[in-house]
Amino acid sequence: MQLNKIPTTVVTGFLGSGKTTLLSNVLKQAQGKRIAVIVNEFGELDIDADLLRSCPLECDDEAPEGCSTAKADDDSGIYELANGCICCTVEEEFLPVMEQLVERRDDIDHILIETSGLALPKPLVQAFNWPGIKEYCTVDAVITVIDGPAVAAGRFAHDTDKVQAQRLADDSLDHDPSLQELLEDQLSAADLVVVSKNDLLEAVEREQVEAVVSQRVPAAVKTTYISQGEADLDLLMGLDAAAEERIESVHNHHDHHHAHGHDHDHAHDHFDSFVIGLGEVDSAKLQQVLGGLINEFNIFRAKGFAALPGKPMRQVLQAVGKRLDVYFDRPWNADEDRRTQLVFIGKGIDEATIRNALETALV
Repeated sequence: MQLNKIPTTVVTGFLGSGKTTLLSNVLKQAQGKRIAVIVNEFGELDIDADLLRSCPLECDDEAPEGCSTAKADDDSGIYELANGCICCTVEEEFLPVMEQLVERRDDIDHILIETSGLALPKPLVQAFNWPGIKEYCTVDAVITVIDGPAVAAGRFAHDTDKVQAQRLADDSLDHDPSLQELLEDQLSAADLVVVSKNDLLEAVEREQVEAVVSQRVPAAVKTTYISQGEADLDLLMGLDAAAEERIESVHNHHDHHHAHGHDHDHAHDHFDSFVIGLGEVDSAKLQQVLGGLINEFNIFRAKGFAALPGKPMRQVLQAVGKRLDVYFDRPWNADEDRRTQLVFIGKGIDEATIRNALETALV
């Protein structure tokens, strides 16, 4: 038995709650910690994982500062589980990755897991009691991220349509609770609740959020309010909760839903996902076109990178609802193909139509 188990932080929360932003900021504060990251995203192109990859992880002596990491089939610190909701594919997807990490335990200081927006923490935490895992890893904390303004408004998720699209897109999903039930399940397992977008909350709205959270978590579970995903590393890591030891006592709506099963055979009839690759583009024109497309079509998510002529930095574009966020994240690598890549997820959207519109931004 190994006394010094690898601490693992599980970050859960709905699509759009701010999980990836929080994790990115954690990695930027890592200060030499060797962190392995497991991300659970869906879609043909895992943009979230690629953004995480640009954060400094396991840079060795020969790698440039801020080296980027790749998928789990090489020597990197990023592991992508893109084949369905992580809590529904624990045995098929999650456990094999954890076994790989156990083999690399001498090279890892901490594990970070970002679940999909629909994931229940309980099945995931239960996996830490499996032989071969429990001897070497412990759940330092389950952190549940909730969207402050959405919870205050009673919507629970920033964009309920996007959450529903995610639900329809995942053939592996074997639980189908309401958003309120799902929020309760994610909060019931929390060792720390992080309320995002605090800067958008008025005092009365903050009180409404506090009321929702206090009804669903014990008084001992702390709640912190953050803006732009900025939280001190000491607040998020080193909680020593050993959540796997108490997880069986956690109430979960899924415990009751699980036996029924659901028909996902026709899920993709209602869902479209594709990636569009282009050359260098005019940034202002691209933003104008994207804004028009988001207003005109039922696009739940548009996210990716743009290559701009004469610019050494890669530009990130993320559409959240009707808002488009644009920023530069890192320089293009010398051996990297300078291409614009955008992933679109929505209902009734036509790839050719979207592509034709975007091509007007080419330079």
